[in-house]
Amino acid sequence: MNDLLISLVLILVKLGLILGVVLTMAAYLVLAERKILGRMQLRYGPNRIGPGGMLQPLCDVIKLLTKEDFVPGRADKWIFLFAPGLTALAALLSFAVVPFSPPLALFGREIPMVVCDLNIGLLYIFGLSSLAVYGVVLGGWASNSKYSLLGAMRGLAQLVSYELALGLALVPVVMSAKSFSLNAIVMAQADWPNLLRHPLAFIIFMISITAESKRTPFDMPEAENEIVAGYHTEYSGMRFGLFFVGEYINLVVIGAMTTVFFLGGWHGPFLPPVVWFILKVLFVAFLFIWARGSMPRPRYDQLMHFGWKVLIPLALLNVVVSGAISLAMNS
Repeated sequence: MNDLLISLVLILVKLGLILGVVLTMAAYLVLAERKILGRMQLRYGPNRIGPGGMLQPLCDVIKLLTKEDFVPGRADKWIFLFAPGLTALAALLSFAVVPFSPPLALFGREIPMVVCDLNIGLLYIFGLSSLAVYGVVLGGWASNSKYSLLGAMRGLAQLVSYELALGLALVPVVMSAKSFSLNAIVMAQADWPNLLRHPLAFIIFMISITAESKRTPFDMPEAENEIVAGYHTEYSGMRFGLFFVGEYINLVVIGAMTTVFFLGGWHGPFLPPVVWFILKVLFVAFLFIWARGSMPRPRYDQLMHFGWKVLIPLALLNVVVSGAISLAMNS
């Protein structure tokens, strides 16, 4: 009974720490993005509220909480209200299987630094990434707006197209680790990160995950110069904020996935493992912000053409070549 109680307390502590750290990182990634893009465009980012603008995220939260939460007259009310939470929840649940460091020895116990080390952790993350698009689709459909519906359909088609290439890009990673467990995938990179073992898979993964997360230059579902703001056009107040926060939580999720699958997870010299993990996540987030400030948006037909006719065949070829190399090395 005591062991069960201790295990339950440890899980609750881990969940509280993850929730606090991830939400704080998401809030300050918004500030970091605004400041980095400002410097890239030779202008200032937020710098008035607090030292260097550090309290700007708090002001943004207060603004969103105090704005009117408007529901369009002919919208499907309950689905309209439910959709934004689904997007943020799916992103947060992904952290249940992410290992942040090797197990720690505390109070005579070995405490794993992961909430739940599933042996099918990779499939769990794929399932949640597929679930996240329901928030986009339901929000766009329930708004009863042609712009919102068009943005939702774009988001759905984009996810289906690029999720295939994303899954195929991770097949060589699974073959190297011989496991779907994220912990096993990290441990398999103790000597060399998968970035060096499977560079083509890394490139395909980064392009696919950018499209699946609807980040610039693949932000077609909310292209403001074409469809106003896409699937969240009719949202206001904190419900718009949930879509907004969900996007930046998803940016942290992408950083964690890239770190686990290709950058060696917590492995690194001199610094504590968890510090290495956080630094790698922030580095990946910086790459996405850099891409937003540097790359133009393609046309939607070019995006779909590239996904189906370039990335998927390339990913299939990479699986075949990686499998042949693996068989040759083990024979």
